[in-house]
Amino acid sequence: MPDWLSSVGAELTRLGERLEQRRAEAESDDDPITVAVRDSVPPLPAYAPSATAKREPDPATAIPWGMRVAGEAAWRLLVLGALLWVLMRVISTVQLVVVAFVVSLLITALLQPTVAWLRRSGVPRGPATALTAVAGFVLMGLVGWFVVWQVMENIDDVSDRVMDGINELKRWLLDSPFHVTEAQINDIAKTLSDAVGSNTEKITSAGLQGLTVILELLTGMFLAMFSTLFLLYDGPKIWHWLLKFVPAPAREGVAGAGPRAWTTLTAYVRGTVLVALIDAVFIGLGLYFLSVPLAVPLAVFIFLGAFIPLVGAVISGALAVVVALVTQDVFTALMVLAVVLGVQQIEGHVLQPFILGRAVRVHPLGVVLAVAAGGLVAGIAGAVVAVPLVAVTNTVVGYLRAYSQEQELRNSPPPHGATAYATAPVPPRPVAPEAPAAEPDEPPTTSGEPGDGPR
Repeated sequence: MPDWLSSVGAELTRLGERLEQRRAEAESDDDPITVAVRDSVPPLPAYAPSATAKREPDPATAIPWGMRVAGEAAWRLLVLGALLWVLMRVISTVQLVVVAFVVSLLITALLQPTVAWLRRSGVPRGPATALTAVAGFVLMGLVGWFVVWQVMENIDDVSDRVMDGINELKRWLLDSPFHVTEAQINDIAKTLSDAVGSNTEKITSAGLQGLTVILELLTGMFLAMFSTLFLLYDGPKIWHWLLKFVPAPAREGVAGAGPRAWTTLTAYVRGTVLVALIDAVFIGLGLYFLSVPLAVPLAVFIFLGAFIPLVGAVISGALAVVVALVTQDVFTALMVLAVVLGVQQIEGHVLQPFILGRAVRVHPLGVVLAVAAGGLVAGIAGAVVAVPLVAVTNTVVGYLRAYSQEQELRNSPPPHGATAYATAPVPPRPVAPEAPAAEPDEPPTTSGEPGDGPR
C-alpha cells in the first residue's frame, strides 16, 4: 500500500508539471495562436495615451477626510430633520389628541402614587382607580368653581376700584408736568370707543371662535379624563404592549429606560405641584393682609402659572402687582412686588433644589428655549408640557448612553494576565434614578414575550 500511494503521488506530480508546461507554452510569445491574435490587432495611433500612463486617483480619495465626514453627517442630519418635520406636521394635525394625552400623563403621574397606596392597603385595582380618579377630578372641579365664584362675587368691587383708579390717573395726568389737557384725554377715550364700535363684527367673530375654543377645550378635557382613567388602571399592560413594537435588539434598553422616565416625570409633577402650592399660599396670604381684592383668584392663578417655569411666575406676579396698583395705591403695589419677589427667590434657591432634586434638574437656558418652543408649537399647553418633556428626554438619553457603554464592555474580549485584570475598565452604573418598586400583587417578571423586562 505505501508503494502504491507513492506511485500515485509521483504520477500526480508529473501530471501537474505537464499542465504547467502547456500553460506556459500557451502564454509565451512563440505560441501560434497568440502571435496571430497580436498581428491582427492594429497599432494604436500616435495621439493615443500610453497604456502605461498614470491613472487618475479615485475622486473619493481626493476629498479631505474632514469634508467627507461632514458630508456623511450632513445627509443623515437632513434625513433626521425631514423625519422630525413630518412628525411635527402629524402632531399639529392631531394636536388636540396629543395635548390631551400628554396632560393625562401628567395627571396620571400625580395620581398614581395614591392608587399604589390604596393597593398596598388592600383595595382592589378597580375601586382604587375609580376612587382616585373621581376624587382628583372632583377636587379640580371644586377649585375651578371656587375661583369663578370668587371672581363673580368681587367683580363689582373691582370694577368700582378700577374706575376710581382711572379717575385718579386722569387727575394725575392733568396735574403732571406733561401738560395733558382734559380735552386730549376725552379725545383718547372717544377714539377708543369708536374703535370698539367699528370692530363689532370682528368682536363677534372672536366670540364665535371663542365658542369653538370652548368646544375643543371640553373635548380635550373628556379625552384627558378618559385617558387618565385607563392609564391608572392598565398602565403596566399598556407599557408592555408598546414594548412589542420596539425592535428586539433595542427592547432591553427601552424597557429599562421606561421606568426611569416615569420616575422622573412623577418626581417633576409632584415637586412642581408642591412648589406651586407653597407659592400660591404665601403670596395669597400677602395679598390678603395687604387688602388686595381677588386675593384667592390671584393665588389660584399663581398656582397655575407655576407650571410654566420662569414665564408663568413673571406673568402671575405682574398681574398681582397691577391689580394692587389699580385697586389700591403705589405703596401697596410695591409691597406686593416685594412679597412676590421674596417668595420666588425662596422658590428658586431653596424649594426647587430641595424638592425636585437632581433627578429633574434642567439648565435655565434649556428651560427658556423649551418653554418658547412649546409655546410656539402648541400655545399654553405646549409651554406647560415642554419642561417635563425635556427632563424625561434627558433621563432617557443618559440611561441609554450608560446602557450602551455597559453593553460594549460586556461584548469586548476579556483581559489577559494579572496586569490586564487590574487595569480593566469597570462598566459604568446608570446615572438615571432607579425604577419604582412594583406593587405587591404584581412583582416584576421577565417571562412572557421575548425581551419583555420588568415594568
